[in-house]
Amino acid sequence: MKKKFLWWLIVGTKGGKNRARIINELKERPYNIHQLAEKLELDYKTVQHHMGVLEESGVVTSSGEKYGRLYFLSDKMEENYDTFHEIWSQFQKK
Repeated sequence: MKKKFLWWLIVGTKGGKNRARIINELKERPYNIHQLAEKLELDYKTVQHHMGVLEESGVVTSSGEKYGRLYFLSDKMEENYDTFHEIWSQFQKK
């Protein structure tokens, strides 16, 4: 996962802040969409949309079916979490 891609995903897109919040939560433990929506106080459909973007981008993977589907950080994202955290920290300072 390239640093430029992570910058774009977090800083260069409208939903970057919410995607970063989701990534931070998934670093701690797996969640389903409903759990993330409650934890982050976001609409279910909003989280569902961001999870689709993150899964398509290879940032997260999932296991299970329907409402019980759990989402995890992908191995590639785990390997690049420090880079993500650096970007997120800089973004939050602004």
